[in-house]
Amino acid sequence: MSETERKIRVLIAKPGLDGHDRGAKVVARALRDAGMEVIYTGLRQTPEMIAEAALQEDVDVVGLSILSGAHMALAPRVLELLKANGQDHVQIFLGGIIPNEDISKLQEMGVTGIYGPGTLTDEIVRDVRKGVVGEVSN
Repeated sequence: MSETERKIRVLIAKPGLDGHDRGAKVVARALRDAGMEVIYTGLRQTPEMIAEAALQEDVDVVGLSILSGAHMALAPRVLELLKANGQDHVQIFLGGIIPNEDISKLQEMGVTGIYGPGTLTDEIVRDVRKGVVGEVSN
């Protein structure tokens, strides 16, 4: 990495009332191990808290971990707030229990990547890099 090239900045958040964050912590660690700067907000974040943290931390990516089934309410709200903050460039990735019928709807709204249980962290790292820099680097 050259001196002028900055690290990809990622915010990992757990919106809603879901208290299970093992997957979010595993993904955060994998992204950090891949050389990215990772901010983990912790449990029970509101979309407003997530969007404000994304703005304050000047992130390239927001990763949402949602296991509660509230993804069709929470993800669009985070997208809406990011857009209102002028952060249209921020990529949104979503992990958790997402029914197949919701995947295309979420992608149409602007979610870049959607990952279910068992997804390899290498795939997430590759997709985040591709989403931010437009290419896959090994």
